[in-house]
Amino acid sequence: MIGFLIGRIHSKQPPLLQLNVNGVGYDVQAPMSTFYTLPEVGEEATVLIHTHVREDAMLLFGFATELEKNLFRELIKVNGIGAKMAIAVLSSMSVAEFVGYVELDDAIAITKIPGVGKKTAERLVIEMRDKLKGWSLTYNLASESTNKKIKPANDASAVQALLALGYKPAQAEKMVKSVEKGLSLEETIKKSLQQA
Repeated sequence: MIGFLIGRIHSKQPPLLQLNVNGVGYDVQAPMSTFYTLPEVGEEATVLIHTHVREDAMLLFGFATELEKNLFRELIKVNGIGAKMAIAVLSSMSVAEFVGYVELDDAIAITKIPGVGKKTAERLVIEMRDKLKGWSLTYNLASESTNKKIKPANDASAVQALLALGYKPAQAEKMVKSVEKGLSLEETIKKSLQQA
């Protein structure tokens, strides 16, 4: 199994990241939270990897932190939650937010994730409650820092991210246009998701 990759970023097209490791290109699917922390194309990055082996494919999922990787692994154990849905969860909210919603039994907040309906949100809360018990203290999630580099958002990148989350092109463009300009890419996407 592959635990992590260190290499140059060849391309970033959320949710797909291409990493060049000593001349070998790896296709890695990653949540938006990971894309926010990655350096620019051509620069070196370390990406933590979860190797997902299926009958018809071997897929790599990449994460910026061990915490994201651990939550992804817990999410895909939930009945009816596949890797694509787990990536959508991590793209839509921070680990701290998700853990907080589960601890508060707030299924309604979880329904804001694209593709997650009421029944799926309730199942996530019920099945994840015991798995995430103690995460807030263990990982000190209450004080999770939000000190990310602020870069002006590129509307096209924000639309691309929303498309990766499952929104239709016209809907994604409308959501991004409704958000004020001058925000970071992360803030633009978050505010766009709140418009949904």
